Amino acid sequence: MHEASSHPHPADAARPDDAPPRIYLLAAHPNWRASHVNQRLLDTARALADTADGQHLEVQDLYANYPDYSIDVAAEQARVEAADLLVLLHPIQWYSMPALQKLWFDEVLTYGWAYGVVSAETDETAPQGTPGTALRGKSLWLVLTTGGQEGTYQPHQANGKQATDFDAFLPPYQHTAALCGMRFLPPLVLHSAHSAGKQEVLAHIAQFRQRLQHYPHWPEAATDI
Repeated sequence: MHEASSHPHPADAARPDDAPPRIYLLAAHPNWRASHVNQRLLDTARALADTADGQHLEVQDLYANYPDYSIDVAAEQARVEAADLLVLLHPIQWYSMPALQKLWFDEVLTYGWAYGVVSAETDETAPQGTPGTALRGKSLWLVLTTGGQEGTYQPHQANGKQATDFDAFLPPYQHTAALCGMRFLPPLVLHSAHSAGKQEVLAHIAQFRQRLQHYPHWPEAATDI
């Protein structure tokens, strides 16, 4: 099993007040060879992590590092706990996340660590370190691609039922963030990834890199969604 790339930071390590926020990026794609956009986003994140500007960024390729689906829960919890921003980079598959990303949620976000004993809803004054508050105050950012066109997710009548726009597919992420006391940031989504043109893809990658470099100073992060 490979180690996560970049520069791990112990959760209890002291850091200067002016140090950049720490970012932990989880990339999940079951077939990178078939990826038109996600592979390039992953390569961009890895390249940034290897620069002086990316010392605060750690990149984890779930399918490469856990090919047997045996997740090192303690190691993953330590990485998330050390981060200020958790990034989920993956394609939307059957209106949801890839299977290994879902397993990561199931096994890593445990009761009594990520939620359950003291939650943001029950006691906002509980200090960091209280059981169930490991993720409180951190941010969650989705970097997603879809195979379908954006119009596929717009309101329309389908089989006699009202369909909604892409926001309808975000509640599992939003509710997870809320349960764990995290801030849910506006996602970065590229529709029709397989057929997107060169300039559109390059612009998407540039925006992705810019966000990683300048978090939390984003216009989109001024308010929650």
